[in-house]
Amino acid sequence: MKLWKSNIQDFKYYLHIEKSLSPNSIVSYESDIQKLMAFVETTCPHKNPSDINIKDLQSFLKYISEFHFTETTQSRIISGIKHFYKFLILENYIQTNPAELLETPRIKRKLPVYLSVEEIDVMLLMIDRSTAEGERNIAMLETMYSCGLRVSELINLKLSDLHFQEGFISVIGKGDKQRLVPIGKSAISLISNYKHHHRQHIAIKKNYEDLLFLSKRGASITRQMVFYVIKDLAEKAGIKKTLSPHSFRHSFATHLVEGGADLRAVQEMLGHESITTTEIYTHLDQHFLRENILSYHPRNKI
Repeated sequence: MKLWKSNIQDFKYYLHIEKSLSPNSIVSYESDIQKLMAFVETTCPHKNPSDINIKDLQSFLKYISEFHFTETTQSRIISGIKHFYKFLILENYIQTNPAELLETPRIKRKLPVYLSVEEIDVMLLMIDRSTAEGERNIAMLETMYSCGLRVSELINLKLSDLHFQEGFISVIGKGDKQRLVPIGKSAISLISNYKHHHRQHIAIKKNYEDLLFLSKRGASITRQMVFYVIKDLAEKAGIKKTLSPHSFRHSFATHLVEGGADLRAVQEMLGHESITTTEIYTHLDQHFLRENILSYHPRNKI
């Protein structure tokens, strides 16, 4: 297993240095390859990565399918293995790629859970703005919705990332890639109010001085805390949907696409690497589509 560990270490270095992937992505890839390594250690311990053939990989896939992994998880594991073997080819560790012919299970694309504009308005109305936490929470949620941020991007947003005069914020997304995102007047107003009237009264801990959204203890807020805030507000608003912080990002994208925004522009704002990821937001309801087609098609203007 020594060579396996060495190859995996080199692969991680490649993902970090050459592909500039985030630590979370690298951990996921490593986990996928380690599952394969553990399987090989049990079934054919004499085999190194270069000795693996398509039959070994198919046996491994049969093995993980018996653990009732979802199709999405199986697909991710296969993707990880394919990337690993592409790397081994690239570095001349192997001459032929046994993962080339691996088939990925077909995944039924689930439409993301999103909120209507009215539901978002009702949730924000449920926030108790008489407290410092309430002012922070309304600023956070308005920023998530206004800018389509991932929860990790929200909790890591810095004061130095705010460029209000230009109407943008700077966001560090997946793979440490920076993008500029337009920010609306409502979010700017709520952030400014929180920053000038509430944040300045917090005893800020060392190394958190530049962080925008802070906990009562003067440190960073957690993903779990944002999840709890959203869940609590949804219950108060009587919204039965299963929501997460990502629901605000889905709502941002859905409302833009429904409003006629260019898909490429939405892709840039969301920080999606591929346009196919953004295309899921074209799940417009039939009434909306029908009204638009009837309104703009020349044969219907009689």
